[in-house]
Amino acid sequence: MQKKLYWRDTHLRIDGPGAQYLQYLFLCDWNFCADELLQPNTDFFPPKPVQNGNDNKIIQIAASGPDSESPTILFSILQAINLATSEILITSPYFIPGESLLDALVIASLSGISVKLLVPGISDSVLVNFAARSYYSDLLNAGVEIYQYQKGFVHAKTMVTDKKIAMVGTANMDFRSFDLNFEVNAIVYDAAIATELSDIFYRDLKDALKINPVYWNSRPVYKKLLEKAARLLSPLL
Repeated sequence: MQKKLYWRDTHLRIDGPGAQYLQYLFLCDWNFCADELLQPNTDFFPPKPVQNGNDNKIIQIAASGPDSESPTILFSILQAINLATSEILITSPYFIPGESLLDALVIASLSGISVKLLVPGISDSVLVNFAARSYYSDLLNAGVEIYQYQKGFVHAKTMVTDKKIAMVGTANMDFRSFDLNFEVNAIVYDAAIATELSDIFYRDLKDALKINPVYWNSRPVYKKLLEKAARLLSPLL
């Protein structure tokens, strides 16, 4: 019997107005893609329940897709990186950042901000893995720490900045998520949740291998050529 691959993911449960906005996005996506037109009504949007004031969190929903006028999710990630002052923690299963995100991370690291990136060591796509690795040298040379998850396949898509702001959602850090796919991220402005996700990130690092920049830059030329060739296909991956 084949051993099942361990799957590492992160999810949020959202209640209240944030959940209603997610429902609105679902209706919009459904009406964009399907022949059936769903109309808003009380079945889809029941009265808001009374919430305990101690449980209230400030949450913002960032969504974008092929029908969007601008890449909202990419812009929100760039803004969070630009506002960070001490630490940026990113987990992404498919990391093909493009120039704007790559530059933002490089600038942050060169500015003295601790930038850590957790990516799969075991991937479900060889081609995507090659393309992602083509970006690692630029990040490593700028001081970004890159870790490859070894316990299984890491599918979590999270970012935490300064233990104050946390993002959890469906969007990978790649071209498809920013421009082609229907994606949605939750941005949580809460120190307790951000700290909890930060702790989870560091716990995941115990099952990851840190890339040594010297070793990475001395890899065989044929591997670098394969990665650069795969990078040319990045917009399609």
